[in-house]
Amino acid sequence: MPQLFTLDEARALLPEVRTLAEAMQRRKRALDRVHEVAADAGSHAAGNGHGPKEALSARAQAEQLVEEIQARIERLARLGVEVKGLDDGLVDFPSERGGRVVYLCWRVGEPEIAWWHDLDAGFRGRQPL
Repeated sequence: MPQLFTLDEARALLPEVRTLAEAMQRRKRALDRVHEVAADAGSHAAGNGHGPKEALSARAQAEQLVEEIQARIERLARLGVEVKGLDDGLVDFPSERGGRVVYLCWRVGEPEIAWWHDLDAGFRGRQPL
């Protein structure tokens, strides 16, 4: 059984979660840009001779960014928080509501944890607390 958070416990942890999620989201955006550069370098490789060098540099950058993202996901998992979306910084806190396990739901940009959803409902099933 996962660690279950009360709303107060989840809200107390939110500053650390926010920092990790925002950093993860920034790195994901950087990774997306690196992938664009790598794709562009690959398509121009035959024309200018710089493609392979740029592609190798992009690959090294991508690997570093993936490691940094993974480290933050692992840190959040150790806290008991589940990452549900990198692009939007979506995380869930397992909790109990009405005698069943649910998720307290938060994403980057929201000032506080104000939503919950059933385990199988996902983001679209969010309901206000």
